[in-house]
Order: sequence, then structure tokens, then C-alpha cells
Amino acid sequence: MPTAAPVKRTGLVLFVLAFAQFIVTVDYNIVYVSLPDIGRDLGFSVQSLQWVVSAYAVSFGGLLLFGGRTVDRIGARRLLMTGLSLYGLASLAGGLATGPGMLITARLVQGVGGAFLMPAVLALIATSFEVGPERNKAFGIWGMAGSLGLAAGALFGGVLTDAASWRWVFFINVPFALLVLIPAPKVLRPDGPVDRTGGFDLSGALLATVGISSVVLGLVTGPEQGWTATLPLAALAVGVVLLIAFFATEARSRYPLMPLRLLRNRPLVVAMAVVLIFQTGLAGGYYVFTTYLQPVLGYNPLQAGLAFLPLTLLSMIGAGKLAPRCMERLGMRGTVFAGMVTNGLGVILISVVMTTGGSFYALLPGSVLWGVGGGLVFVSVFASAGSGVGLAEQGVAGAMASTAQQVGGAVGLAVLVAIANSTFTGTYAEAAKADVVAGLRLAGLVGGALLVLGGLLALILKKQPAPAGDIPVSPREPEAADM
Repeated sequence: MPTAAPVKRTGLVLFVLAFAQFIVTVDYNIVYVSLPDIGRDLGFSVQSLQWVVSAYAVSFGGLLLFGGRTVDRIGARRLLMTGLSLYGLASLAGGLATGPGMLITARLVQGVGGAFLMPAVLALIATSFEVGPERNKAFGIWGMAGSLGLAAGALFGGVLTDAASWRWVFFINVPFALLVLIPAPKVLRPDGPVDRTGGFDLSGALLATVGISSVVLGLVTGPEQGWTATLPLAALAVGVVLLIAFFATEARSRYPLMPLRLLRNRPLVVAMAVVLIFQTGLAGGYYVFTTYLQPVLGYNPLQAGLAFLPLTLLSMIGAGKLAPRCMERLGMRGTVFAGMVTNGLGVILISVVMTTGGSFYALLPGSVLWGVGGGLVFVSVFASAGSGVGLAEQGVAGAMASTAQQVGGAVGLAVLVAIANSTFTGTYAEAAKADVVAGLRLAGLVGGALLVLGGLLALILKKQPAPAGDIPVSPREPEAADM
């Protein structure tokens, strides 16, 4: 991997990397509002329709560690181009799908592209910008693009489905991918030679991919099929066994997929724990918010998408403007703590004001706190994950944090959806609105409390002096500065 150094055309580099992140995050939400139309047109059953969402989560989460290590060995720019190409082609196939099997396969390939793309973007930020204000600013813009993508997904999904067809939810990714693929070879620093100095941990890659995929599969199918059903139980059991085998293999491997000494890097480990909790609360919060707007308040998909705009704008401000300044003044630890607590209080406030006759305006104060806090966390936690990690291992460090994020999202949906549905039986259409609101309120309060407790996690570790100057810590130095 190249050493960090100033690069020319910084604005274009930031645009390419930020827009690549936007592409990844926009897909989190863009398909949700289109699911009824997709199910009707392609003949999905009620049980199988969830795979339009779950297929992406399983392949994305399962392959992140493999993608991160491949970035370190082959090169971040090469993997960014590969990931985007897969993403664009799979999106085209998804838009042209004529049946459930074709669409689910396209979503699986999209997840593979995302698993290459996400760690490549994080590694390129870490290796293209100097440690300090320059890198903090780059992470701020990256986080702002990610925040925009999360909410824009819901908005685009509503607009495209209403104005054209659900197929454009997938087609839109093709020009998006081209906007990055065309300038990337000229703008981004070329990769060095492919690392051929050691072997590749094939057994570790297989164990991690199948193990993490199995865990995510169990978590995303549990709420739908029931936790005592064969598929969720078997998937979770297989996943746990394979992950135990993975760690045992990594401890003996000469060329590990995930060097276990990285688990002694305190900022990385804390970042992984915090982002897992953050994504747990975020996934549950999005579910609570969208379910309240549509089944309870009766919003259509477009109105529900527009309701995310204040949250989006505040999250962009928190990520792009406030996070870099807070990281310079409060440090990583203080910024993560402030963001998590603010984010959690916002989710709690939204949950408290929910009523059967509520309004969008009653949700605004909580949306402000949720948006600002989420922007602070999203930037600072990923910036922390790469601190103290050598440049040659930025890909796997970013992948470790991203894997925790994906698992947290699956856990959040599994747990908080179960809580939200615990107050009634049957479908939302059959249940009394008061019972639906009671369940959503309880789920929101639990999610918000988890976020606040996650913020306290950043204060557990004692602060240690950071490495002197702007020289990155060598990969052979496991002990790094605390958050």
C-alpha cells in the first residue's frame, strides 16, 4: 500500500470517495418502500419477500472481512473499481429481473460489490489524506455522503416507485456507478504492485464468510419464521461454530485474513463495539420511524420518504460540519460519546411523543437530536477504527468495523422488531393502532437506551497518548492510542 501523502485534486478525490459511499448507503433503504410492488409483480410469497432485503445483508456482511483483506493485498483502487462494476451490473440485472430467483441473485451480487467497495473507500481515505484536520475533514465529507445516502434511499424509493416503477430503484444505481467509475482511474492514486510476498488465508476467508453470513441469515430470518424454526436456529448454530473455528485458524495462520493482534488495538476494538450498538439502535430506529409514519399515521411511500428530510439534513450537518471540529477539540472519545448520547436521546424523544393521533411536527425535536448525533457518531467511529493501524492494514481494519456495523443492523432489526410486535397479534392492518404504537414506543425506548449506554462505552478506557506526529503506527506495533 502507498504511504499517506498529499494528493492533487483533493476535491475530486473527495467527490469520488464520498459518492462511492453514497452509493453503498443509499441501497440500505431504497428497496423498502418498493417491496409491495416487487412482491406483486414477481410473485414473491409473504415469507420470501424479505429476501429482497436479506440477500444483500447476508452477502455484504459475510464478505466484508474477505473484501478488506483483499483490498490490502491487491489494492484499494482496484477493488473500488471491481466493487462498483459488480454493483452496477447487478443493479441492471435486478431491474430486468423476471422472477424472484433472478432478483435475489442480483441482490446477492450487489452485496459482494458492496463488500469490496466499503473497505476500499475507507482505505483510500486513510492513505490519501494526512492524519489530523485534513483526514478529519475527509471523513466528515464521507460521513455526510453516507448520511445523505441513508435518507435519500427512502426518498428515492418513494419517488421512483410512484413516478415510474420499482425497477428504477435498481436502474438508478447504474448511472450512479458510472459517475465514480469514469473519473476514478484519473483521480485516485494508482495502487502499488500486488502483494505477492505471502499466501492467502483461504480457509480463514471461507470460515469467516460462511460463519458471518450464517449469523446474519439467522438474525434476519428469526423474526419472520420464529426463533424456534429450523432455519434461524440452524443458521445461528452453524455460524457460531464456524466463527469459533475461524478464530482458532487465525491464531495459527502465517498469513491471517484478520490478524488477531489487531484486537489489541483499543481504538479499533472500541469502534467495533460502539458501531455494533449504534447500528443496532439505528436499524431499530428506522423501523420504528417508518412503521409509525405509514401504518399508524397513514403516510404513503412518498410522504414517508419526505419525512426523513429533516433527519437527513441534520445528519449531514453533524457529519460534515460538526464532527471534524469535535474530533479536533474533544478527541475521538469525546465525539463518539457526545454523538451516541445525543442520538439515543433523539430516538427516545421520538418514541415518547408517538400517539395514535400524532403528527410529523411532534417528531421534529427528536429528529434534530437523532440526526446531529448520528452524524457525529458515523464519522468519528470509523475514523477511530483506522487510528493506530498501519497503512497496509487499513482495509481489514475498516472491514472489521463495517462487519460489526452489519451484524449490529441485523441484531437491531431482529430484537427491536420482535419487541415492537410483542403488543399485538396478526398484521398491522388487523391490530388496533394503540397496540401498534405501544409496541413501537417500547422498541424505540429500548433502542434509544442502548445508544446512550453505547456512548458510555467510549469512556471506559483510559486515554493514552497518541503516537507522535503524523507518522502512522507500524502494523507490527499492536498497542495504539486510546479513543
